[in-house]
Amino acid sequence: MSDVAILGAGVAGLCVAAELVARGLRPRLIDRAGGPGAQACSWWAGGMLAHFCEGETAEPEVVRLGQAAADWWAAQGAEVTRAGTLVLAPARDRAELARFAARTRGHRAVDDAGIAALEPDLAGRAREGLFFEDEAHLDPRAALGRLAARLSEAGIDIEAGDTPPPGARVIDCRGWAARDSLPGLRGVRGEMVLLRCHDLALRRTLRLLHPRVPVYLVPRGQGIYMLGATMVESARPGPVTARALLELLSSAYALHPALSEAEVVETGADIRPAFADNMPRVVERDGRIHLN
Repeated sequence: MSDVAILGAGVAGLCVAAELVARGLRPRLIDRAGGPGAQACSWWAGGMLAHFCEGETAEPEVVRLGQAAADWWAAQGAEVTRAGTLVLAPARDRAELARFAARTRGHRAVDDAGIAALEPDLAGRAREGLFFEDEAHLDPRAALGRLAARLSEAGIDIEAGDTPPPGARVIDCRGWAARDSLPGLRGVRGEMVLLRCHDLALRRTLRLLHPRVPVYLVPRGQGIYMLGATMVESARPGPVTARALLELLSSAYALHPALSEAEVVETGADIRPAFADNMPRVVERDGRIHLN
């Protein structure tokens, strides 16, 4: 029996388990739902491994550590698409592009010809943009499934439940569900849409800048695109709101009119756990190690 128990089998719990196994430990992995799924915030994530773009608002340490993400996921057997990120802005919001460029690094400016060379379906859609060549993306659901499968192959199966065994050293990776144990943890609501559009063949993540409703579009293959995501300072649970859906789809249309004919395959919403400084933290409290 292991003396380490991990609570939560979302992205945090699975990653911690993988790292412990790599170091020769055999943790118990316990999840209320018995495995990755729609109950986990990470199920609704975009899957962008976009360390430089995150530097627009994130601290330098997040950018530095994020540079290892694509290699880490690839080493776990996840399918990582290393095609970079293309950042665009409507003509009326060119100032947003200049602001984004000033706050980030790892990019090069591209003109209309450069945009068309990267994404032929966007020819004539934008005059200038930023290309972050060293960024990547993956399908979070497939990646979580692969992590869980690798752990199972190593003899670590996910146990259904929410109570650690007596005497175990507990690593709490339950995200927002741990809010009663972590003062200062707040919820940030995020909403997303999955679209099916066979009229576009985009290869890389696109970000459309807007002062009020910036969006990103992440290709998942087979004509599926993840469109996201709102960031609402609210911990209110529930389905996607009509307002969020309208704003996301309006921004998608601004990116390319073909998306107006896309099929809405799925919508989803969940609560991101975050602290006031938006930095990840490892906190030891009341005998537990919390990772958020």
